[in-house]
Amino acid sequence: MKKLLLVLGTVLMALCVPLTTIKAQNSAQRVTNKQLRKVIKSMTLQQKIAQMYIIPTQGNLDNTTAIIKKNQPGGIILFGNDFKEQTKQQFITNMQNYKKQAGLSLLIGTDQEGGMVSRLEANPQLTNNQTFPSPQQLHQSGGNKAVAKAAGATAALLHSLQINLNFAPVADVSSDKNSFIYNRTLGLDYQQTAACIKDEVPVIQKNNVAASLKHFPGYGSAGDTHTGFAATDKSSADFEKNDFIPFKAGIKAGAQTVLVSHILVKSIDDKYPASLSPQVHQLLRKKLHFKKVIITDDLTMGAITKFAADKHVSADLLAVEAGNDMLLSNNFTDGVATITQAVKDKKIKEARIDSSVYRILKLKRNLDLLDRTMLKSYQKN
Repeated sequence: MKKLLLVLGTVLMALCVPLTTIKAQNSAQRVTNKQLRKVIKSMTLQQKIAQMYIIPTQGNLDNTTAIIKKNQPGGIILFGNDFKEQTKQQFITNMQNYKKQAGLSLLIGTDQEGGMVSRLEANPQLTNNQTFPSPQQLHQSGGNKAVAKAAGATAALLHSLQINLNFAPVADVSSDKNSFIYNRTLGLDYQQTAACIKDEVPVIQKNNVAASLKHFPGYGSAGDTHTGFAATDKSSADFEKNDFIPFKAGIKAGAQTVLVSHILVKSIDDKYPASLSPQVHQLLRKKLHFKKVIITDDLTMGAITKFAADKHVSADLLAVEAGNDMLLSNNFTDGVATITQAVKDKKIKEARIDSSVYRILKLKRNLDLLDRTMLKSYQKN
């Protein structure tokens, strides 16, 4: 019996050593805030501004790989065509290759809301022919639990495909069934929407996929900014009393990012669309106490391209001046050059850029995209 106990004890100790070693290794690789600040200090201004960009892919695998390697953007966004004509393993390999080209890894995002916005359905090979009902349909059939369960399962699938940022959930509320956004909402009132968002965010993010609350400050019944200008006359008090409720719930639940819309909220800022408005961003930071990554909606959408053309301004520069941390933009080369010059001309403080990059790198760290070895290698290069 003593010999048996001795043998068992030896086996248990042998089993415990690797576990302890693994924990120690993981702890040793954990990137600290101090190390992130050190990396930022070592970066050129152009490198820092590049981290603020989430760009679309460039038509094919080779072009996209080359652009990532050359420009080192903070992230990429995938649309329907990016999922087509690949097996699951091919897709995973391609995403891993994209990440390898980026010295500070890569946020890989997509819009996988379910329903009418479902990028994964572009290629049934990646999902075993799975379909993705809209959150509204899910809620009608199974309430908050069904919505949260689907959000978690979708996030797990995205993570398996190397995607680490989902531009979801939709926190907008609209009572107008004919409005542009209605079918993408939960079809609920403000409090009910908030309760559902609160359940969704944690189950998304436990899969190492960042959630993105959209479209701040809330679409309501405003028109479609994809094709042109859209404005709302709703009072700022109404926004604070109602539309902010779901966003507050998502922020309290730990949402890593918030995406800002292009609607013109006249009561808050009658000059600039929300994505380009300092006042809107101040509300998000100060009223809603959001301290993480703010992202613009796509700056190539009609509302913004028309605004920029009419006003003869750089939307990318205005987006940074407004307070966004990351820009969804296909204007990388001109945008980086314009923002860089604005910093050199002291129109923007470099410390302002640094604060955004710090938030971005913290997000990457929280998604397990950064480790100490990577940071050391980046600094050497």
